[in-house]
Amino acid sequence: MQTDVLIVGAGPTGLALGIDLARRGIAALVLEKADGLFPGSRGKGLQPRTLEVFDDLGVLAAIRAAGGRYPVGMIWRDGERLGEHALWDPIEPTEQAPYTEPWMVPQWRTQRILRARLEELGGRILFGREVVGLDQDEAEVRVRCADGSALRARYAVAADGGRSAVRRAVGVPVTGRAVDPGPSLVADVRITGLDRENWHLFPPGDDGEGLLALCPLAGTDDFQVTARFPAGTDVDLSLEGIRKTVAARTHLAPEHVTEVRWASDFRPREGLADRFRAGRVLLAGDAAHLHSPAGGQGLNTSVQDAYNLGWKLGAVLTGGADPALLDTYEEERRRVAAEMLGLTTGVHRGEVRRGRATAQLDLGYRDSSLARETRPAPDGPVRAGDRAPDAVLDGTRVFDACRGPHWTLLALDTAPPALPDAVRVVRAAAHPAYGTGLFLVRPDGYVGWAGDAAAEGLGDYLARVALA
Repeated sequence: MQTDVLIVGAGPTGLALGIDLARRGIAALVLEKADGLFPGSRGKGLQPRTLEVFDDLGVLAAIRAAGGRYPVGMIWRDGERLGEHALWDPIEPTEQAPYTEPWMVPQWRTQRILRARLEELGGRILFGREVVGLDQDEAEVRVRCADGSALRARYAVAADGGRSAVRRAVGVPVTGRAVDPGPSLVADVRITGLDRENWHLFPPGDDGEGLLALCPLAGTDDFQVTARFPAGTDVDLSLEGIRKTVAARTHLAPEHVTEVRWASDFRPREGLADRFRAGRVLLAGDAAHLHSPAGGQGLNTSVQDAYNLGWKLGAVLTGGADPALLDTYEEERRRVAAEMLGLTTGVHRGEVRRGRATAQLDLGYRDSSLARETRPAPDGPVRAGDRAPDAVLDGTRVFDACRGPHWTLLALDTAPPALPDAVRVVRAAAHPAYGTGLFLVRPDGYVGWAGDAAAEGLGDYLARVALA
């Protein structure tokens, strides 16, 4: 079996990449070693920047319908409510940033929505295909599966998680450390005796038992239970074991936990792959970076890996761009991943508050070789490499104009040059969100090139990304 891109792993990363490639008409196949999609809630928080990505990928309406806002934290002690606890610093929505609060959707539901969109676009997933071997040459990647099947592709993407078989096969090391010496529990349970208006927080008691939290999962009847344990603890994932943990750390009786729907234990770690590209194999998501779940950055950073990589693979495979363009994926995303690892570890240890940084709205690529700022004296806040903020330009909303796999040129109080049909042009008056000038917006919503009427270097830039 042969395809253009082989995506190993049907988690949020692999599914998002599959969607982005499918809408570009690129033949891609997703392999998943399990017999179905991940069944748990683990990555339940979708950050504002990811909501913008999902808007472009055509799934935002379904995501909004499937989830809800985060409840206010409620601290308990000895069966008494001590008061509410704000879990993050609020951000006021603006025209430039319409989504500013995280949206709760259990991971299993997010993946179902992404799968439906992928299949709507003609994409395919093969379940029960465990990768056990991989080799490559200058022309293709060859993958072997445990069932004896073999697949070939022009490129392969490792989106198969923290224990990535593909990453091991290409010999890319991971540098990391433990974030917490003890293990943690995360499980989806049915529980009685608690309201669903709050995220219930039970701080460590005098006996030294760690934090336990019970969060009502939006759009479901379940609660997510998370708990920390001392180093060396064997975490019991059975119904009786979880009942015992909940009863020991809260005012609830064991029988209040009526069902365990999914459970897992893990030791929080941070890790960063030494490289995000090895020849024709690229690493994305947890295969490239491992996070503590605190702060809700892992899934979000992973989806944005896919969003960065999708258009670049498209430019190489169908536009004729130099394959060296794919080197900018590691250049841009590895630095972001490193920043997010520091952030999540800080949140886990209580050193950093959730807020503007965890929303991921301020991430950008000003230092990237793909960011070309040619204006000697920009008169607005946006520079090449920045996220293109939303705005209404003479009746046209920027996010509406940019939605889709194309490039967009915003010509603000400046005459646009002649451009290929692949670039959508929006002409409008100057706007406070941008100022004046020409802004070439990449398919992933970042300004690639910025200039004035002289359009200095624009032709060379367009050629690099296969638009000229």
